[in-house]
Amino acid sequence: MDINKRILLGVCGGIAAYKAAELVRLLRKQGHEVRVVMTAAARQFVTPLTFQALSGHAVHSDLLDVEQEQAMSHIHLARWADLLLIAPATADTLAKMAHGLADDLLSTLYLAAECPVWVAPAMNQAMWRKPVTQENVARLQSHGVQCIGPAAGEQACGEQGLGRMVEPAEICRQLLAPEQPGFLSGINIVISAGPTREPLDPVRYITNRSSGKMGYALAVAALSAGANVTLVSGPVSLAVPAGAKLIPVETALQMYDAVMMHSRIADIYIGAAAVADYRPQQLADSKIKKAGDTSKIALIKNPDIIAAVAALQPKPLVVGFAAETDDLENYAKHKLQSKHLDLIAANWVGQAEGGFESDRNALQVFWPGGQQILPMTDKHTLAAQLLKLIAEKLHEKNPVKNS
Repeated sequence: MDINKRILLGVCGGIAAYKAAELVRLLRKQGHEVRVVMTAAARQFVTPLTFQALSGHAVHSDLLDVEQEQAMSHIHLARWADLLLIAPATADTLAKMAHGLADDLLSTLYLAAECPVWVAPAMNQAMWRKPVTQENVARLQSHGVQCIGPAAGEQACGEQGLGRMVEPAEICRQLLAPEQPGFLSGINIVISAGPTREPLDPVRYITNRSSGKMGYALAVAALSAGANVTLVSGPVSLAVPAGAKLIPVETALQMYDAVMMHSRIADIYIGAAAVADYRPQQLADSKIKKAGDTSKIALIKNPDIIAAVAALQPKPLVVGFAAETDDLENYAKHKLQSKHLDLIAANWVGQAEGGFESDRNALQVFWPGGQQILPMTDKHTLAAQLLKLIAEKLHEKNPVKNS
């Protein structure tokens, strides 16, 4: 980022508000002009005078503050900023932003802002893990909002987990990093995500615990990198990333048909879905009644989607996933070779952290002749890291097209 940027810092209510003072100091030290907007709750934790002294400007707090409105309306304040950063960003403010509510100065500024927007969430670990919070964050990211953190660790309430605001120095590092062009601009990517459901009768089905979070995070990262994204998704409870072409499916056979149709013109296929290996041989026309102490259900194998994509001519760059409970490296390498994949991202499931339904994960990525470990982090950060590695392999495969 160039020097002398005009940064509008929104401070929400929470114990992490004290860190925002250090954030102002660091930003000013690096040559940026900072103006601060505080919510009513934030003023209960840190006084406006603190931020006024550090920023050199009066603090903005009230939407209808007559004296401030005469000097700079909320529209003018939004236009003044080159960048809007909200740190700490509470669950309440994130929800307002995600749903377009504007009942205070900060939420109104977000709606009026035309500059890049960044948030650094901070809240209790249970609040962060709540599905509605994750849906709100995913919605914001699909609208182009950049998210920094949160970090894991001990919280002010004494609990442990994700929810701490990232330290000011790290926020500055990410915020001020040189902007990268869309390194996948014009590239066509097909991503399969979520579980499949294989019906037994009109009311029951076989499925798995996949939440779709990793596949959707990859879609957001790919869109941010300029790619054209087709998202073939099983049933999930996630917001569709803005700009993605969604193909909703339910069964493995439906996913197979959709993936094969769209992968024929794709540059990259990422198989992040947890596809059922088998489906019931017969679908009952009516609800199966309970009878006897045991029951037998005959299953037949579903088509191998990723192997079928890898057999296409011409073949896109094919990226598989392997979720394993044991012997991860050997299983992943065998799948890489036997299915003729270009890369495979392997992760442990059934562990204390990461895997299905979690907001965090770690990956061991293998390709012919190499491997790389991507350590435990949130899935959106992990998706961005994996996508950069995929882009490198695409360039190696076709340097002319991707130069």
